[in-house]
Amino acid sequence: MCGIAGFVGGDGWNGAGHKATLSAMANCIRHRGPDHSAVWADADAQVGLAHNRLAILDLSPAGNQPMQSESGRFVIVYNGEIYNHEEIRAELADAGAAPQWRGHSDTETLLAAVERWGVRGALERSVGMFAFALWDRSERSLILARDRLGEKPLYYGRQRAGGPFLFASELSAMAAHPAFRREVDRDSLTLLLRYNNIPAPFSIYRGISKLPPGSVLVLPSAGGDPVVEPYWSGAAIAQAGVANPLEIGDREAVDQLELLLERSVKQQMLSDVPLGAFLSGGVDSSTIVALMQKLSARPVKTFTIGFNEQGYNEAEHAKAVAGHLGTDHTELYVTAAEARAVIPKLPDIYDEPFADPSQIPTYLVSALARRDVTVALSGDAGDELFGGYNRYLLSAQLWRRISAVPKPIRTGMARAMTAVPAGAWNNLGRAAGAFLPKVAQVERLGDKVHKGAPLLGSESMAELYGGMLSLWRDPASVVIDGSEPPSQATSGHSELSRLAPIERMMTLDMVGYLPDDILVKVDRAAMAVSLETRVPFLDHRVVEFAWRLPLEQKIRSGTSKWILRQVLDRYVPKQLIERPKMGFGVPIDAWLRGPLRDWAEDLLDERRLREEGYFQPEPIRHLWRMHLRGSNRQYQLWTVLMFQSWLRHATEQAGEQRMPAAALAS
Repeated sequence: MCGIAGFVGGDGWNGAGHKATLSAMANCIRHRGPDHSAVWADADAQVGLAHNRLAILDLSPAGNQPMQSESGRFVIVYNGEIYNHEEIRAELADAGAAPQWRGHSDTETLLAAVERWGVRGALERSVGMFAFALWDRSERSLILARDRLGEKPLYYGRQRAGGPFLFASELSAMAAHPAFRREVDRDSLTLLLRYNNIPAPFSIYRGISKLPPGSVLVLPSAGGDPVVEPYWSGAAIAQAGVANPLEIGDREAVDQLELLLERSVKQQMLSDVPLGAFLSGGVDSSTIVALMQKLSARPVKTFTIGFNEQGYNEAEHAKAVAGHLGTDHTELYVTAAEARAVIPKLPDIYDEPFADPSQIPTYLVSALARRDVTVALSGDAGDELFGGYNRYLLSAQLWRRISAVPKPIRTGMARAMTAVPAGAWNNLGRAAGAFLPKVAQVERLGDKVHKGAPLLGSESMAELYGGMLSLWRDPASVVIDGSEPPSQATSGHSELSRLAPIERMMTLDMVGYLPDDILVKVDRAAMAVSLETRVPFLDHRVVEFAWRLPLEQKIRSGTSKWILRQVLDRYVPKQLIERPKMGFGVPIDAWLRGPLRDWAEDLLDERRLREEGYFQPEPIRHLWRMHLRGSNRQYQLWTVLMFQSWLRHATEQAGEQRMPAAALAS
């Protein structure tokens, strides 16, 4: 895992200033690669590349970057891992195209593949997670590429005519360039309020974009316009899979899935440094760890953190699974004060506003794992591929029940439900839980009721699901001069209308929520402590197989992830796994009424909001008062708080305090 940055064109190529700028950009993302840092530049072509290395494969200097191909035509800075790079080397040898290898890094393999088959041919053969910048010295063109599912980040943009074309793994590196303009994109801010993240291709800064997953960008010349094209599409894979389903029985389907996952896990365990895994004790992480332990000659190192707060602790479940599998397990119980101590670090860790509260425990478990390992495998993406989110079934069931009820009655029901404080709903849920089986129990019922009640007024199932993904119902009315642009969820991919409702929801999550929230959360938290994370479920061969499975093999008789549970049943007893889906959260609601109240009050101060000029203060202050009275609004407020905290951090980086919006744009 590494960090990359660079620029093409612009001013400052007459002296050595460009190398100083490249070094400054690299220094901002040193946490992504603390083992080696270097820059490369061609002043005549006006291109510069910077790289920070976290050494995972080939720890010798032969793996350092920027790296040139054997012919000298290509220079690359690369972030990620090509898990099948040894197979690619074998294919090159069979074709008589293997170079004189200098080492055994996957970076060198990727360069050789590009020389043999071109960029697209190399990408099509590569199984992995990556973001890279490749300079073609012959064509004097820059190529940027990102992995199929969006595990690794890559920002790019030219903010003014004649200015430099910038790119980097994180925004802070771009901001180190003297031509960078810190102008907040208010349209992107509306997206943050809706989704708690800023989805690709948008970013918080005007003129800067995220390269979408599965895409290649070509900048044909220093002053030219970039062209972005997909080389792999998750939406297309989903449609093709549903249109051409596998016609195999349950047993064969389970066997094939197990073999595919085992191959993925085996390749992702390739490492020259210590390796382990996150373990929550749920279906997804337990499946990955079970296969790791099957493939390992020694106990796999597993990690989890625990909380003493009821409804937020998964550590006891993880410990039970670890004990059964025989892993070398480490758990750490974190106090509320220790968890809250992460909050001031979040603007620096996430680099642009990001408001999924599970970012806090994700950072804590990453820091715990980094004490012993440099690489950690995770169980992310099992929900999106195998129908694991409760909202899939809930949306379908809810729409069937409410669609025949007149809308005025439904909206009245919603008002009545939210009039009852969330705490009262939570007490009711706990009382009812004593009489229900584990799988039917609901954790934090009050939060779910307060979030779900407004959905009763939906006009369609698509609107209902979009509402489930939304925090603020009309964010453009809150952001001053903000206009909400179309995004994955709101545009809805009209071509997906041929999919069944649950399949459509799963597809939207795979191409939106997964790369924009889940993978961002894990990448930034882990990279902040120089930990590489790997996601075996995102081997694209697993993804393509999953989409060819009929829906009834994923969700059966109300049981989510049915086929994945059948794989796990071969390794772990059901009673250790079957429990209500909990999520990975912290009690933000109580914290905002208690120890975080002064911090939040300062950031949400009406005068402050008016001076900064980004938000209409009235709706925010209204929600704040409601929350303090016990009507939970923590998730909506957290989006505003994370922007406000990031804004304060950004103004401090810019060298001034409490800088108003107009000054920040300068």
